[in-house]
Amino acid sequence: MNPVDIEKLRRALAAEHAALFAYGLLGARTSGSLRDRMTAAFDDHRAARDQLRGYITSRGGKPAEPDASYALPYVPSDAAQAAKLAVHLENGVTAAYLELAAAQDDALRRYAALAMQKAVIRSYAFRPAQPPAFPGMPAPPPATPSPSSSPVQDGE
Repeated sequence: MNPVDIEKLRRALAAEHAALFAYGLLGARTSGSLRDRMTAAFDDHRAARDQLRGYITSRGGKPAEPDASYALPYVPSDAAQAAKLAVHLENGVTAAYLELAAAQDDALRRYAALAMQKAVIRSYAFRPAQPPAFPGMPAPPPATPSPSSSPVQDGE
């Protein structure tokens, strides 16, 4: 197996370890439906971690072990900050998989593309508003009645 691909797998695994640490903290600081989404994200990242460990060991590599602790940009004090941090985490995971998408192994590239898609979908679940349909495009002007349209009159 290509040692460069194994290193890319190890970096993706390290990102999953960091996400698991952070979601454990976030899950303990949230409640209700937000906590349910944090728990689902934790479960997704745990499954990805396990799959990455399998990819690494099956290719003769040694998986990266988790650190005892990870530095977070801030510790959230409310639900809005927790959701914002979850978006930040998913962006970091997406970046780690973007590197793996350049692997020489076709199967790893495919796996990385799907993992990035999942991370982006998770990040949107934590955003307060959905993005525009075509990001970067100017918004269409508000709809205005056309001059030819007129209200229906009685007797027409």
